[in-house]
Amino acid sequence: MKKISLAISLLFFLISIQAQQNQQENFLNLNKPDRLEWFRDLGFGMFIHFSFDSQLGVVISHSMAGASEDYLNRFVNELPKTFNPKEFSPDDIATLAKLAGMKYIVFTTKHHSGFCMWDTQTTEFNIMNTPYGKDLLAEYVDATRKAGLAVGFYFSPEDFNFLYENGMQVRRRFTEPIPEKIMGKYLELVELQCMELMAQYGDIDIIFFDGGEGPLQEKCKEVVWELQPEIVVTRGAIKTPEQMVLGIASDEPWESCITMGTQWAYKPTNEEYKTGARLIEILIETRAKGGNLLLNVGPKPNGELPEEQDANLREMAAWNFINYEAVEKVSPWILPNEENIWFTWKPEEKTLYAFLTKIPDWTRGARKEFLLKSVLTSEKSEVSVLGQSGELVEYQPETDAKTYFEQKEDGLHISCVRAQRIYNNNKWHNPLVLKITNAAPSLEPPAVVTNRPVISGSANNLITFNGEIINKGDAEKLKAGFQFREYAGFVEELYSDEWQESETVEISGTGNFSISPQFKKAGKEYQVRAFVDHPKLRIYGDIVRIRF
Repeated sequence: MKKISLAISLLFFLISIQAQQNQQENFLNLNKPDRLEWFRDLGFGMFIHFSFDSQLGVVISHSMAGASEDYLNRFVNELPKTFNPKEFSPDDIATLAKLAGMKYIVFTTKHHSGFCMWDTQTTEFNIMNTPYGKDLLAEYVDATRKAGLAVGFYFSPEDFNFLYENGMQVRRRFTEPIPEKIMGKYLELVELQCMELMAQYGDIDIIFFDGGEGPLQEKCKEVVWELQPEIVVTRGAIKTPEQMVLGIASDEPWESCITMGTQWAYKPTNEEYKTGARLIEILIETRAKGGNLLLNVGPKPNGELPEEQDANLREMAAWNFINYEAVEKVSPWILPNEENIWFTWKPEEKTLYAFLTKIPDWTRGARKEFLLKSVLTSEKSEVSVLGQSGELVEYQPETDAKTYFEQKEDGLHISCVRAQRIYNNNKWHNPLVLKITNAAPSLEPPAVVTNRPVISGSANNLITFNGEIINKGDAEKLKAGFQFREYAGFVEELYSDEWQESETVEISGTGNFSISPQFKKAGKEYQVRAFVDHPKLRIYGDIVRIRF
């Protein structure tokens, strides 16, 4: 380890933390409420996973766990010697992120491997000791700020190289405590690294701590909040579901981090990318549920974005250019969706946005009808399709391009046309968005919670699903039940859309309900969610996973 500079050493000794602990969650959380609201308004960000092992196209960092001594030696001592991301253009990446509607970027300063992407004095294992030989993190920070985007850091308190250098097994979770002497050095390392990151790059807006839950992560949070009180800590302080979206809307800030394919870092072969349309749907669902989407890219070893990732971002950019106002600075509506129609809401303006997703065979110039059961309009209301004038369908002078609406007893009826020409072949398949002004809720929806299922029986082969109606809304009677499906997998879940359904029970008030479905597939992992049927529409609870 290099000799630590006098300035950093002094800073280390001057830090005195007097932080209040969040007793309920038993972890430090000094995020300021106004900064969290600022973060929620950002809505959409780019995650960049980039490190020297992108040269191999393998999982970032984790190939070290369980690796042989020979592998570890060459990984740490030889692989950095060929890392030269000379085509890395943070200006181009920031420009593309901004076009796609992203408001912030989070960059991997150090992943679990321990390799630092900045000019650090804490270890030789860093970007300066590669053919690139420059502080790549500084270049990222400068370009992101210049683009007007918020600057975010990813930092792993876990450090596989530190474990390797200290004769410890390279792994993420230890069954026995790390020896006190080594743990002291470990804490000092991450503390000094966080101090460098907070002291050398100006104001940092966001930081994402991954791993090291317990003393390591808590030490990191203490340091960054002491040095930069305005910083927003995401993972480590708020919910950050990985490769999934929350099952229900939340009043608390949360951020979903999602890959375009199956891997965070660059994967040159055997990769399966989501379509741009699917990524747009995930963005819509996340914003409808009150969350932020942190969408990942993994640059190639030379620093360029893979063509597939660039293409997906440009499809999102085209959609965002039309519909940006429906995902920026929005809140959840009284419910996230009615079937395949999702909602966001600007309460101060009384403006509602309805996203028309998964509409098959909607050709340009064709008119379709929609019913929004939760929406009430007034005499002052207007309904329009974002991006469209409502006056013209190019080359179709006989086609009426206007949007019509009528409030009826069962809800708001809307008739609209896909009018705007986006692709040459007229097959723009991404969601249209309706803008409804002076809107109000037409009903009070019920609220349902999915509780933990119970497994019983002599062979543990019987299961009981449990739920709770916590608010019956404005309905006299409700029907409640459950949906369930086999868990598709860590990444594959975002493609899974098929649910089986239990029988329902009738409920007249709040309280618990249970159903024992008839299925037997022992050894499988399932997802379960409760639902409640209001006379007009269905409301879902959150998703619970259980192995049966």
